[in-house]
Amino acid sequence: MSNITLNVAGMSCNHCVKSVEEAVKSVGAKAQVDLAAGTVAVEYDEQSVSVEQIKAAIEDQGYDVA
Repeated sequence: MSNITLNVAGMSCNHCVKSVEEAVKSVGAKAQVDLAAGTVAVEYDEQSVSVEQIKAAIEDQGYDVA
């Protein structure tokens, strides 16, 4: 398993947290959102999912991933 922390802009509430966590889960990874810091810690299997797929899933929810 690999870990990465992404900076995500546009998150402002608990709905945002749930939306991002569900988006990451949908591609087969686990997410822990830090709303105050604007970050998402992701644990994923690099054999099954790429960082680009994770970023795309979050961006599809309307957030900007740095």
